Amino acid sequence: MSGSSPATFALPASFLGLTAPASDAAWCIGGIPLDVGTTNRSGARDGPAAIRRASRMLVDGAHPVHRIEPALLPVADIGDFSIALGDIQKSLSLIEKQAASVDHLIALGGEHGITLPLLRALARRTGPLALVHFDAHVDTWPDNFGQKYAHGSVFFHAIEERLVDPHKAVQIGIRSPMDNDVQDWTRARGVRILSSEAVHEMGPAAVAEEIRSVVGDATAYLSVDVDVLDPAFAPGTGTPEVGGLASWQLLAILRRLGGIAFAGMDVVEVAPAYDVSEITALAAATVAWEYLALMGKNAAG
Repeated sequence: MSGSSPATFALPASFLGLTAPASDAAWCIGGIPLDVGTTNRSGARDGPAAIRRASRMLVDGAHPVHRIEPALLPVADIGDFSIALGDIQKSLSLIEKQAASVDHLIALGGEHGITLPLLRALARRTGPLALVHFDAHVDTWPDNFGQKYAHGSVFFHAIEERLVDPHKAVQIGIRSPMDNDVQDWTRARGVRILSSEAVHEMGPAAVAEEIRSVVGDATAYLSVDVDVLDPAFAPGTGTPEVGGLASWQLLAILRRLGGIAFAGMDVVEVAPAYDVSEITALAAATVAWEYLALMGKNAAG
């Protein structure tokens, strides 16, 4: 945006400074400030606001590859979802009910636990979804420290509840310590796991092709935990793991996923209290921006 448009720092506090009403939107941005189920450093409840602030850096022109300006697409910021203070299960129920009324949601977390109710709401309309999941962690623990619905259990429940088809699920960037039985359970269900080391060795083009081969033409969901990035590129997160992807690798993979039938996405686990110069929040905002550009490209054929 240039000419008579406001300077980036003077834009409204919404994602990309958006002001269009939700009634006109093909895609809706929603913040979900939940972090009750975090198991290490808390603070992801402040993620949506930080991502929105950082997104002001992304309004000064079109996407350099797709040549689409996401801020000019039919997209609206619908504000933050309501949650139940201190209550995970009530919060998940509230999130599911609110997400059910949104056709295509781009969710700003919040912890990764928010993905479960979003999948519940979406799968009721679509049936079991393919899954493209970027993360340092598989998040298929049956529970975390006795908490059934903590943020490390989201995809265990998603698979058990048949919200996700594990044979059409791929996890990219995995590298954290994990119990052997958790890894074995995940692989036995049919989930394709690409470690961060494999991503480094394969390169973005080959990783994108692997994702396509797993997902096929199924309706898919994209979930990006910002800790898929190395802490050098995303220090502001609750459970950082060394040896992760660089920002350019994540973006290069996402840019090659055009044509996949995504029906929703989230970017989660930004904890601004641990961030440096907004680099984590900006990475998360850019992921959502990249997704919007991809959706605009898909819509344009």
